[in-house]
Amino acid sequence: MLRLISYLAPSIPAEFFELVAKVISEGTGLDVDLQFDERISGPLPGDADPFADGTADVGFLCSPSYKWLRQELHLLPVPVPADVRANGRAVYFGDVVVHDRSPFFKFQDLRAHRWAYNDRNSRSGWLSMLDRVAPLSPHQFFSEVVHAGSHLESLRLVKTGRVDAAAIDSQVLLKEADRGADVPAEFRIIESWGPFPIWPIVIRNGVAKHVRMSVHDALLSAHVAFGEQLRSYGFVRFVEAEPAAYDE
Repeated sequence: MLRLISYLAPSIPAEFFELVAKVISEGTGLDVDLQFDERISGPLPGDADPFADGTADVGFLCSPSYKWLRQELHLLPVPVPADVRANGRAVYFGDVVVHDRSPFFKFQDLRAHRWAYNDRNSRSGWLSMLDRVAPLSPHQFFSEVVHAGSHLESLRLVKTGRVDAAAIDSQVLLKEADRGADVPAEFRIIESWGPFPIWPIVIRNGVAKHVRMSVHDALLSAHVAFGEQLRSYGFVRFVEAEPAAYDE
């Protein structure tokens, strides 16, 4: 039995991770158990670590968590987005969105206005914004900073006018877009951050090497049998991860 945990749903659809779980199960011949933690984008210092206590073997998490946990984890192959900006690379972007009818057209227009973020462990939704407003703090730059809990909720808050802007994982926007448009009709992108290495997929060191390699190989060949399903979630295939990409 392999125990999988995703920290990235519901912003990245749970069904995508169910597909990956199927790929791993069929590729390894092992049963899998998939769990979700929707509270955070991945553990950081002070959070529970399911890899250390052995309650999770494989994880889907945001890159800041991997930087903290990398001594106890191995990187697995990662998905390549269909986003044309990715240009065949395993990267994504943080897209700053506003309502299409808003008066904001550049990031500086948002000063003294309201911002939503998914959670403080998120590269695209929180940490990138910290870099962008530095040396000011978010509460010095914005009039209000709202913890939404997910990228989808951040989008809802922008759509309803509760906040003025948010930075959204570009894969979330592509999945939410209407009829193949670059961005859902109600929103406008005023700035894009990145590219960032796509969120890592990891496996704990304690998993037997032959199992790790079976999972690795299953992901690399997933596009052969599951290419159409991968594309339906905005991904083309899995490729080898580059550890150095997560050093920044």
